[in-house]
This record gives sequence, C-alpha cells and structure tokens, in this order.
Amino acid sequence: MNPDPRLHQLHEWIKEVTGNVSCTLEPVSGDASFRRYFRFQLENAQFIAVDSPPEKEANESFIQITHLLETAGLPVPHIHYSLLEFGYFILDDFGDVLLLDTLNAENADALYANALEALTVIQQIPADSLPDYDKPLLQQEMELFQNWFLVRLLSVQLSSSSLQVLKKAFTNLVHNALTQPQVFVHRDYHSRNLMQIDTDWPGIIDYQDAVRGPLTYDAVSLLRDCYIQWPLDQTEAWALSYKNQLVKKNIIDDVKNEIFLKWFDLMGIQRHLKAIGIFSRLKLRDGKSSYLQDIPRTLDYVTAVGSRYPETSELARFIREMVSFKP
Repeated sequence: MNPDPRLHQLHEWIKEVTGNVSCTLEPVSGDASFRRYFRFQLENAQFIAVDSPPEKEANESFIQITHLLETAGLPVPHIHYSLLEFGYFILDDFGDVLLLDTLNAENADALYANALEALTVIQQIPADSLPDYDKPLLQQEMELFQNWFLVRLLSVQLSSSSLQVLKKAFTNLVHNALTQPQVFVHRDYHSRNLMQIDTDWPGIIDYQDAVRGPLTYDAVSLLRDCYIQWPLDQTEAWALSYKNQLVKKNIIDDVKNEIFLKWFDLMGIQRHLKAIGIFSRLKLRDGKSSYLQDIPRTLDYVTAVGSRYPETSELARFIREMVSFKP
C-alpha cells in the first residue's frame, strides 16, 4: 500500500508532462497551509512541483492572481503546467533565500524600497475581479484572536466588560479598514513571502488569497512584519516614503501624514490580531508550534501602537493587564 498516494500521483504526472523524464522530488520547507513543495531538476533547470489539495486550497484563485501579477510585469513563479482537478502545479524555482534571510540594518532601506516599489505596481492592478475585504471577513479574522488565542490557547475567562472592549476595538478597526482607498491587496506581503532573486524587485509568492481591500494592508504587513521588528519611528519613515510614492503615481490623492499613519497603524492592529489567532490555531489544530515564538513580537505591536489611539487604547490596556504569554 502506497503511504503517500498524492506524492506518487504527482510524480507520475510530472513524468507524463515532461516526456517520461525520470526525476527526483526533494521536499522544500513549506508554509502555514496544506500545500507541499518539491524541487526537481530537468536538464539544466530547476522547478518546483506543488501538491495543493483542491478541497483545501484556493487553486483557481492562484492561477488567476498569477496571471494578473505576471501581466503587470511582476516577478512571480511562472506556471509551466497545471492539473487543476488534482491541485498539481509545476512552477519556476525562486530558490531558498527569503527577504527575511538577508535583511539587516545596513540594507533595510534599499530592500524595503524595492519591495514597496513593487507594491505600488501591485496596487495599480484593477481589483474588481477580486473578492472584497469586507466587514464580515475583517471581523472574522479578528475573532481568531479572541477564540483561538485568548479562549483556547490561554483559557482566558472573558467577562462581559472584556467582550465589550474587544467588540468596540474590532468595530473601530473595521471602520478604519473600510474608509481607506480600496486597491489590489496581496494579503500576505511580508519577508517570508518575498524572495531574493536576480531582479530589482523581490520574487513574490503566496498571493492566492488576494482581495480588493485597504490601501495600507500590504505595507503594514511588510513594515511591521510578524517575523522581524524595527523601531516605530523607522517604520513610520518608510510608511510615509511609501505614501509619497502612491501620491506621485496618482494611486491616491494626497492626504495628511497623520491621517495616512493612522490608517497604517490601525490596519496593522487588525492584521496582528488576525496573525496571533492564526499562529494559535496552527498550534492547536494543526500541530505546528513554531509560530508561537512570533506571538510576543506581534502582541508588542498591538499594545505599543494601540495605546496611541482612542479607538484602541482600551484594547491595549486589556492585553497588558490580562494577557501573559511565553512560547
């Protein structure tokens, strides 16, 4: 009995589409999804084979978004072959070097400038064909923090007053997201989904969940990354430089810096609440505990930034007083 029928089937399909060439599939470290990645070589070129179970992954969206980004001239893995029915793909191989692996204080300005320039190109792609990042989705994401982190991981007993604090903050954060200009949003634009390749812009991956949503979402995902932290004043300077690019390219009308930074800051809190909930769910549901080490950094963002605004100050105080977490 074959212990891994999908892998066997993937291997047989690769042989079929490549002219019965024998190859060895070497596992590549995966992500927080159900997808699996394998590297293989044909003649002098390397490729990535993807096993993406269609009942669990948005494969049609992956193909659609790849086409949109590729047409805009962005560096995404070209899809050489696909078998949508089974969720198998053969893609370009962007290697193993993540933006996260190379970032340091000396090169951060240049690397983030390149990534933000690519982001302005993404945000000029028409987004009408994408799902809306609407109120129910934004709310549902923040409830991951409440249900998976507070209740299930930490066993916090939420009083009626605590629930009211969460509800008020969630409402304010949704309002902030929906009142910003709405553009093409990658939705996971950070240092583990940007690859160091031989182009001016980083290689872009993991974009299949793209939506039409808030202007600052991808920028705050990148600059207030769950996996690497920079001083708040430095991230603000990068954010305002990005804003100036958006205005220069007529993506948005000019707005006051304080308005843009408030969009950026509150959008970051929404995303970080979601991320903390997802990290907790990965541990409890999927047995992936490595992401727990990123929760303290992400919580720090919420309390540090949240305390600056009346819309989220009570949430920040609640977390400081009620939440204690060590991975």
